[in-house]
Order: sequence, then C-alpha cells, then structure tokens
Amino acid sequence: MFDLLSCFQNEHDSRLLGLAIAVCIIAAASTVVLLRQARNAHGAERTRWVLVAGTASGFGTWATHFIAMIGYNSSIVKGYELTPTLLSLLVVAGSISTGFAIALRSQDWRVRWFAGGIIGAGVAAMHYIGMAAVEMSASYHLSTGYVVASVIAAIGPNFPVLSWAIDRNDRRSGVGAAGLIVLGILSLHFIGMAGITLLPSRMPPSTDIVLSSFGLALSVAAAAAFVLIMGMVAAIVRGRTKAAIDANAREFKALIQGISDCAIYMLSTDGRVASWNAGAQRLKGYTQDEAIGLELAAFYSPEEREAGVPAHDIETARRDGIFNAQGWRYRKDGSRFWAHVTIEAVRNEYGEFQGFAKITRDMTRMKEDQERLEAALSNMHQGLCLFDSEERLVLANGRVADMFRAAPEDFPMGTPFELLVRHVLVERAGGEVNESLVAETLARHRACILQPNGGTLTIPFKNDSTLSIAHRPRPDGGWVTTFDDTTERRNAQKRIEFLALHDELTGLPNRAHFHDAMKAVLTQATDQGHKVAAVGIDLDRFKEVNDAHGHAMGDAVLQELACRLSRLLRDEEFVGRLGGDEFAAFKVYHDRSALDDFIARLNEKLSASVDLDNLSVSLGASIGVAIYPDDGSNLEQILNNADLAMYRAKDAVGQPVCFYEPSMDEAVRARRVIASDLREAIDRAELSLAYQVQKSVRSGEVRGYEALLRWKHPRDGWVSPEEFIPIAEECGEIVRIGEWVLRTACKAAVSWSKPWRVAVNLSPVQLMHVDLIETVTGALVESGLPASRLELEITETAFISDKTRALHILRQIKALGVSIAIDDFGTGYSSLDTLNSFPFDKIKIDKSFLLDAETSHQARSIIRAVLALGRSLEVPVLAEGLENDAQLRLLKDECCDEAQGYLWGRPISNPEQPTAVRN
Repeated sequence: MFDLLSCFQNEHDSRLLGLAIAVCIIAAASTVVLLRQARNAHGAERTRWVLVAGTASGFGTWATHFIAMIGYNSSIVKGYELTPTLLSLLVVAGSISTGFAIALRSQDWRVRWFAGGIIGAGVAAMHYIGMAAVEMSASYHLSTGYVVASVIAAIGPNFPVLSWAIDRNDRRSGVGAAGLIVLGILSLHFIGMAGITLLPSRMPPSTDIVLSSFGLALSVAAAAAFVLIMGMVAAIVRGRTKAAIDANAREFKALIQGISDCAIYMLSTDGRVASWNAGAQRLKGYTQDEAIGLELAAFYSPEEREAGVPAHDIETARRDGIFNAQGWRYRKDGSRFWAHVTIEAVRNEYGEFQGFAKITRDMTRMKEDQERLEAALSNMHQGLCLFDSEERLVLANGRVADMFRAAPEDFPMGTPFELLVRHVLVERAGGEVNESLVAETLARHRACILQPNGGTLTIPFKNDSTLSIAHRPRPDGGWVTTFDDTTERRNAQKRIEFLALHDELTGLPNRAHFHDAMKAVLTQATDQGHKVAAVGIDLDRFKEVNDAHGHAMGDAVLQELACRLSRLLRDEEFVGRLGGDEFAAFKVYHDRSALDDFIARLNEKLSASVDLDNLSVSLGASIGVAIYPDDGSNLEQILNNADLAMYRAKDAVGQPVCFYEPSMDEAVRARRVIASDLREAIDRAELSLAYQVQKSVRSGEVRGYEALLRWKHPRDGWVSPEEFIPIAEECGEIVRIGEWVLRTACKAAVSWSKPWRVAVNLSPVQLMHVDLIETVTGALVESGLPASRLELEITETAFISDKTRALHILRQIKALGVSIAIDDFGTGYSSLDTLNSFPFDKIKIDKSFLLDAETSHQARSIIRAVLALGRSLEVPVLAEGLENDAQLRLLKDECCDEAQGYLWGRPISNPEQPTAVRN
C-alpha cells in the first residue's frame, strides 16, 4: 500500500499526471457515448460504430498510459521505442473493439464477463507492452503480485461498465460507467507501476526509433483529446439526429394511422400485410388484428387470383420499383369498390429490400362521375374535343364523328389537331385540298386558341349548313373545342338581320339601312367629286285609302308602290321606306339630265293608279329634292333639306316635285322659338310627368310604370313630346330636362305604397353627356330609391354616334344596380348588333308591330322572332301599344313577359289613384 502511495506521490510528475487523468476522463465519456450509439445502430452501421467506439476508447486508454509514463521518474526515462509503442495502441484498440462487439450481441452475464475479460486483458497488455517500449538508464524488475493485481483491476470494473453503458440510457448510469472506466485504467497503471523495482545499469543503445518524452506527451495528449472529443461530438450529433428522425417517424406513423380516406399499409417481402391504418380498416372492413398476415391476394377477385394477378402486381413492383393500376378490389363482406392502387418497393438507406408500401384509394365516385360525364358527352348536341398542349386529341364525344360523317375510330386518342382540321376541310370540299388552305386554316384556329379567352370561328359546311367552332384554352396549355351546327340559328339570325335593315311590309330598305347606304355614297361622292340628290317622298291621300278601304288595302297599295319603285331603279339609285307612307331615295349623278330623268320616273310610277281587287286607287306623291353638296355638307342636313322641300311640295298645289331653296329655313326658325321656350319651361313649372302602367301579360300583376314627359306651353297649350323632344335634343336642353325627369320620377316612386319599378326614357344626347353617371347616382341618393327599382330606357339610335363610349357609360350605370331596357326594338339601328354588344335587362318591342299584328302576318312573325330571341338570351320582353283584347291574347299565346298600352291604362299623374289602371 505504501509502495502504491509512494509511486503516486513521488515517482510521477503531477502536471503530466493531471493531463493523463483528464485525457482518461474524456476517453471514458466518449467511450460511453459511442458505445450507446453502436447499441442503437444495426447491421453494418453498428459495426462501424463499434470500430469507432473501440478505436476512440483504445486511443484514449493508450494516451492516458503514455502520458502518465512520460511523467514517471523523468530523470531515468530517456524516450520510447516506436514499434512497441504503436503495437500497444493496436493491441488495446483491437481488444476493446472485440469486447464491445461481443458485449452487444447478448445480455447474458457470462457473455458480458467474457467481453469484459477481453477488454481488461487488452488494456493490461497495452500497459506492459508500453513499458517495454520505455528507453531508460536502468533495468527494472516486475513484482508478480502487483502484475496480477493490476490485471484484476483492469478486468473487474468492465462487467458493470458494459451493463450500465449498454442496457441503460440515463445520464446517471452513463456517468457511473465512465467513472468505472477511469478507475480501472488508473488502477491498472498505478498498481503496475508500483510493482516495478529499478536497478541502475547502463542500457545498450536501441536500434529502433526513439521518441522524446516531452514531445510524445504533448502530441499524444493533443491528438487523443481531438480524436476523443470529435468522436463524442459526432456520437452526440448522431444521437440527436436519430432521435429527431425517430420522432418524425413516430409522427409520420401516427399520421399514417390517422388517415381514414385511403388505405396505407406495409407488405412484407413475401406480400403479406405487415401494418394497417384506419383508412384501410374503413375501406376494406378488416380490423388490424384480422388484416395482419393476410396475403395481398385476399383483396382480389377469385378470377384474378386464379389468373395470378396479385403475384404479377407484386413482382412488377419488386422489379420496377413501383406498380400502379386501377380496378375492382373487394372488402371483407364481399362488396367491391373501384380502386386506384400503388405498390412501391421499400428499401433502406443501404439499398436493402424491406418490403412494399401499398396505397389504395377509393375511386368509385370518380368512376361514376366519369361515366356520367361520358354519358353527358355522348348526348350533347354539340361536338366536343379536348386537346393537350402537344395538340393531340385527349377526348372526343360521339357527336364529333357524326357531324363530320366519320367513324369514331377515325379520331382515336392522340390524333393530331392538324389531322382533324384536314379531315373537316376534305369533307367540306368533297375531295383533296391543297396544303396552303390547310396551313391557312390551321393558322386561323391557332390564333383563336392563343387568345386569353379563346375565340370562335363560323365556317360554311356541306349542304348550306354552318358550323360554329369555339376554342377555349386551358391552364395546362391544352384547349377545349366545341362544334355547333348553327344552320337554323344562322338562318333565323339572317332573317332577323334582314328585318332589322328592311321594312317587313314592302321589303325595301328601312330608315337605318337607307341612312347607312346614303352615308356611304356621300363619302364616295366627296372623294370623286360627284353629286348626290336626296329625295323625300310622302304619299298623298294615303290616309284616305286606309280610312275608306281598311289597313289591309293600304298595305297592299304600299306593297305595289314598293314593287314599282324597286323595278325602276338603275345603277347608283336607291330607294327605301322610312315608315308609314314616307319613302326616300337618292341618286348619284354627273349631269342634271340624269337627275331629272330619275325624278320623272319616280313621279310617273307614284302618280299612276293602283288597281287591286277591282279597286283603282290614285294617290300621287309629294317629292322634295336636296342636292349634295350644294344644299348641305352632311347626311343629316341633306335629308332635312329634302324634307323641307317635300313639305313645300305638299303645300304647293299642282307642284308634286320641289327642290330645296334657302327660304325654306323658316321652319327652322320656328323650331328655334320652341327651343328658347323650352329653356324656361322648368323654371316656370310648365313640365310634368304622367305614368303609364306596365303589367305582367300572364298574371296581370302591376310590374311598374313608365314616366312620360308632358309640356303645357303658356301660349300653345299642350305640346306633343314628338314635337318638342327632338328640338330639346337638338339644342341640348334635353340634358337639363332629362335630369329633372329623372329626379322627379325617383322621388315619386319612393312615395308609392308598393315597390313598383319606374322606367325613365334616356335620350341619346343624355347618354353621351359627361355628367350622366353623377346625375343618376344623385337622383337615387337624393330620393332614397333603391337602384333595383329604377329602369332606364334607351333607343338603338343612342349607339349611332359613338357606340364604344355609349356602351362604356351603360356598363357603369348597370354596375350601380340600375336596369337597362332597349326601347322601340326593331325600328332602330342595327338591333342585333346592339343586343350582342350589351346585356340588356329588357327588350321593348316597338308599338308599330303590335298595332299591325292583327292584319299583318309579317308583324306577328317579327313579334314571335323577338320573343324567341328574348327567351334564348334570357331577357324579358315588353310589348308597347297594347290596345285591345285580341292583341293581349296574341301576347299571351306567344308567352310575352310584359306589356303596356291603353288597354291597361292611359298615362296619369298619380299611379296611386283608384282609376290608375284598368282591372
């Protein structure tokens, strides 16, 4: 005991001894951390961690020994031989690694004692081999008792060390294991060194490389500390990383187990169920206990099992890494569902095959939806194609093949768009087509497809049929194409377009058509220096024919005269019916004789008697002529002056033809007087409003009232709106008057006991005024009338001057919640174009059609056409001019929505009075 104490106090350098103990403590801590890391690993990874732990522990033990040896009696020790020094390191590292590997294989105490013996023996061998490497100026003698005691000290602590380090995981056991390691190493060293007896002698010089004591001490200490600390840090980082991975794995497992809308489970390497989540139990009906161990084939039909389908699917996943398919799968109760199945081979980080992950989704509803979609597509009256971003056909319904007189197999999936276009062109042409036509057609269609909202092309097809081809792009770069046979619709549209531009009774161009045609020739005449004569025609005594012989005879007379006028026309001559008994014509001429001849032919045909049904009628006509550019510089001026000349001819006895003269402007001065009086009409309270009821045709329920402007002139009495409103529009006073009407009507409507709609006419001049939006908003705010109860009526002429601006203003008004109705539909300018340009809330059929409906088949046809147009556009239609029960029956039979007219009530000042409407 005294020898051991003397060795510790007197024969070692205390500084180097402290360094050795520090290295030993670090080595012990690293050993426990690395050994536990090896315990948590498996397979090849465990082997690597065992080698790391054994090497780090051996290096630390070896470094502790040699640092302590360097501090032993430095006056005697001269150095260390390289070969035995390195051999001692290899011995201790190898024995510790071997012992760790054996200890990790089993928890049996005998195995642990055996492993501890190997480790202790290796440490003892390292000590005594290291002593043999010492080069000193003395010889030494080892005490057998001390040697045996030192070996026992090295082996004894290893059993608890291995138990605490491997079988436990808490910090306390780790500290205890590290302490025992330190105790064993230091006990071995000091007991062994205490058993040395030094005998002074001269040692022969060594033939090996001799390392200096101080340099070896510093190098060994630094290297040992670095290796041990790095190993321990790596083990700690690895442990924390694994803990995080394990936590994520647990969370992922909990997530998988909690998913209930699809089956997710593992299969063993032989295809048996190894795990089972809630979704699998819900989808397939097996509990976890029932499912674990089942073969994959249990979920297939008997026919598929017999055909080897399950084995094929498993083998495909094993070979290719993944298998995807759709098909029927079966539940525990025998019911089946349409499933999308994914089987994926699972391998660990070392590429070792672990089994299969299987995901099953219930696609039954999607399959049913797809079948319903296919049924819907097959029953569409339109042809439909879906193309991908590579212009290949993805989907097509049967209607496509029917429309192009082809078999479904002519357009298989994957057919290029170009081939489909070529087939359409060949079918239309009845034979081969040249490549330039194909390229041009493709370019047109692709231009439509590339537009942000797609586009529509209308093309003629076989047998005078018409196809509308619409392309709508999709976000993935593909597009949807629909084919619609619009032949009947287009024919109806052409008929409506014709009626929109022609007088139905006579077939002559109507006012809008006439104005367009004349505007064109005026532009051409300006460029070419020609003259254009505008001719206004008003029939004489036509009212007498209607009064004496009825409207049917009057219509027949108009038709006959129209035929005469049409037949007399030559080049650069044009004639139209403006309405009633008013016609108009124009003539482009170069010399006056050509004009005189045209006027003479007109007068001759109009003056000749009309013989119909044994009845001879002599009418005659008043003809006024104005010449462009002599009598005016624009269309309106020329036509106005022609009208002035026509009225002069009507007043002049025996002078059926009259040319415009400046003196005829006296009438214009009269209009100016009216315009001047209108400017003071509001301030003098001469204006008032009358309200005419609008009712439902089907139920008779009051829907609203139209506000109608009235003017009681202090001198001339009641002035017709047809007289003063055009003058107000011409002088601009209509803007102020229109604002008064709008505010007055809104205030009146608020006072009504029921939430009836109030309709207010909007002049084209008002529509184009910059303050209209503010005026409408102000009227609503000031009165408190909800915007939904206000309806603004505009005529088609409002779009003539600046259609783009007019549409922009109407959209702003509609955004307020105000309804927009198109008034006098069918008599104005480009009815169909107007309807196509703006989503009107109501269409009002001009009263002239309803007045003529009893006697005119054409008028009834127009009413039917407009009502059909309204239904197709989902826009309600109101008929004006309802005067008798027969007209009401017609409107009911044709399913008209609303009507107004004298049959239901004349305009009155207060809709609330008892006699406001006719019951």
